[in-house]
Amino acid sequence: MASDRTTSAPSIPSSRVKLVVASSVMLTFISFWRAAAVVLNDLGSSAFYAGGIAEEAVGKSAPWFILGVMLFSFAVRAVYVESCSMFTRGGVYRVVKEVLGGTFAKLSVSALMFDYILTGPISGVSAGQYITSLLNELMTVAAAHSWLPAAMLSGHHHIAPQLPMDLTAAAFAAIVTVYYWWQNLKGIEESSDKALEVMKITTVMVVILLAWGIYSALHLGAKLPPWPTPSNLHFSKDALGFLRYTKLPAMLGLFGIIMAFGHSVLAMSGEETLAQVNREIEHPKLKNLKRAAIVIAIYSFLFTGLGSLLAVMLIPDSVRVPVYRDNLIAGMAMYMVGPQVLRIIFRVFVVLVGFLILSGAINTSIIGSTGVLMRIAEDGVLTDWFRRPHRKFGTSYRIVNLVAAMQLFTIVASRGNVIALGEAYAFGVIWSFTFNSLAMLVLRWKYKGERGWKVPPNLRIGKREVPIGLISVFMVLLTTALVNLFTKSVATVSGILFASTFFVIFTFSERDNRRRRTTTELQMKEHFQLEHEDAVGRDVLQIDPGCVVVTMRDANNPFALKWTLARTNTSDQDVVVLTARMVGAGGPELLATSEQLFSEYEQMLFTKAVSVAESFGKHISLLVVPAGDIFAALVQTANSLEAAAVVSGLSSKMTAHEQAYRVGQAWEALPEPKKQITFYVVSPSGEAESFHIGPHAPSLQADDVELVHRLWLNFRRDPEMQNLHHSDIVTHALTRLAAEYARDKQETLLGLRRRVQDGSPAPRLGEVRNPVTQPGGDYAVRAPRPDDEEA
Repeated sequence: MASDRTTSAPSIPSSRVKLVVASSVMLTFISFWRAAAVVLNDLGSSAFYAGGIAEEAVGKSAPWFILGVMLFSFAVRAVYVESCSMFTRGGVYRVVKEVLGGTFAKLSVSALMFDYILTGPISGVSAGQYITSLLNELMTVAAAHSWLPAAMLSGHHHIAPQLPMDLTAAAFAAIVTVYYWWQNLKGIEESSDKALEVMKITTVMVVILLAWGIYSALHLGAKLPPWPTPSNLHFSKDALGFLRYTKLPAMLGLFGIIMAFGHSVLAMSGEETLAQVNREIEHPKLKNLKRAAIVIAIYSFLFTGLGSLLAVMLIPDSVRVPVYRDNLIAGMAMYMVGPQVLRIIFRVFVVLVGFLILSGAINTSIIGSTGVLMRIAEDGVLTDWFRRPHRKFGTSYRIVNLVAAMQLFTIVASRGNVIALGEAYAFGVIWSFTFNSLAMLVLRWKYKGERGWKVPPNLRIGKREVPIGLISVFMVLLTTALVNLFTKSVATVSGILFASTFFVIFTFSERDNRRRRTTTELQMKEHFQLEHEDAVGRDVLQIDPGCVVVTMRDANNPFALKWTLARTNTSDQDVVVLTARMVGAGGPELLATSEQLFSEYEQMLFTKAVSVAESFGKHISLLVVPAGDIFAALVQTANSLEAAAVVSGLSSKMTAHEQAYRVGQAWEALPEPKKQITFYVVSPSGEAESFHIGPHAPSLQADDVELVHRLWLNFRRDPEMQNLHHSDIVTHALTRLAAEYARDKQETLLGLRRRVQDGSPAPRLGEVRNPVTQPGGDYAVRAPRPDDEEA
């Protein structure tokens, strides 16, 4: 049993409060299909703009280079699979730091941040281009059919009004960025369900696009684009970059091919997401990771590669680049074989899908950028100022604000020019890949342990293995990156300035943190006994079954903890105070070492918890867990600790019922065996609502018990019913209810809504007794209705 000593922190080290830090991340595991959908939501967005940007740079042969990049992405993805198979988690930053050290890690993450920051603007502007182009074309069609009022038309030819493409697209991108900034500030969650739904809709569009496009190309006898030979390459002035005034591209045919490949490499963006989603892939992890990689490769090859090829074959040269350069897929829809009405309907569908996947990429870029910055903040590279949570929402709002501000600045500076954004975007893409492949190559010689998988082929000479495949991938990436430095002047200047700025910030911030670290560690060691554990269990915390887990995220409002301690005898029932560090895509993960820093906020949180417990004269245990999803972490921890109850404060974003529903969903996803729990939601006023999670005996009203008894007495009057029990009546009633539900679902639900009854919690938190009554207690946790009142 738990002792009744208080949680004061005397000067004697042995009496410090025990603070357990778990290193195993509490995650919601997903299938390889969902993992592929998450990656494709990022990777697939490039299909909407990569073809036009590449053709603007290298000419009509661009689709062949897009196809080449898509084939090469198989090899790059293999490097990520090898990295993930070694359980080297955390993406590019963690891999590079473990192998090449902190300096290279900061350089690689600076390039990666350039990639992430530009993903949002280029996706948002591209979506704006698709929408603006559609509106302009619809107004042109409406004017041709005299559907518009004369006052809206201009000139003698009654020309329809046209929206300025770049400025309108930039305005749209800015609005969507501000929207997702607000959602992330509140704490938007990443959902594989949402990603899967978007990819289902996108797949319908892709199938129609490819089938209709191939049929149209065959019917029209369309010719393939010029082959990717040096003589067929026609570089724009901007594509030549610093080599504009030299004869090097014309003299060296291979150099021109590499240049063209480099201008098409942005079609391969989004690969880093695979490394982040890997930790959430269900068992068998490596097998499912390979499956996800194959699905991603085939899908992106068909969508981005073949889509770009068909666009050049179907859209006439006279309008393809001048009119549809920034929305090639929409242009394809207008030049298919078929009635104009069907083509316009399909174009509207294309724009809808483009909006979903491109605007989603903006959200992904904010989440990814925030996650990467949080990851390096956990390693002490960024100061605690960046990590300070929002008072109301609990999010790292300063990092979110920084990311959104940089994206908005990029949108305004580009003025909606997709070409300029695409040129700069490729810088971060190619250099982040190059650093990652270099780290994995060095790791082949430094790490002698067993690997789950290796990039083929590998040639064994004596006792030494030569990683031919890995070397080849690295050399292609390095060569392309170096050539891009000279041919992408916009990307080189902006990328180097951006990466250098971030590198300087990281370096000075890390030095400042090192000076503070000694003081911070001394304060933590003075008040807390830190213990790092791989997994959470009762033996780690030295507690008995039936404990109460209390979540705490706001040191200024510990009302849930106060409510719990006022109702719990800690000599009979242990109380565990839980706080979670979020580890979304690209986010941080805790290590079982002292390398991870506790922020000032976390120290304040733990100190406040101890102070509250001390004021009640009761004992508590402290626990920190890294979590991909707060509700999954909550139920996984409660199940591991064999808790009877979980107590949480009322969310600022959800009602108590919505919180309970999410906990119930997470509980259903737990593997067997799992223990039923009671979930309490406490409001700042001290009022609480209870929800029983999992199968449990209902808390019946006294009138209901009396009704069952009266029915039992009446039925017993029949001589043949002498062996009848009260439970038989309940079973028969439930069977009749199930039959009614199967026969008339709506009528049954209507009747049940009228008969919903409340129950009551027992004196001991998490315990259920019958019969008891208390408002706000026992009912099945249903999905929240849209009209449920927000907290």
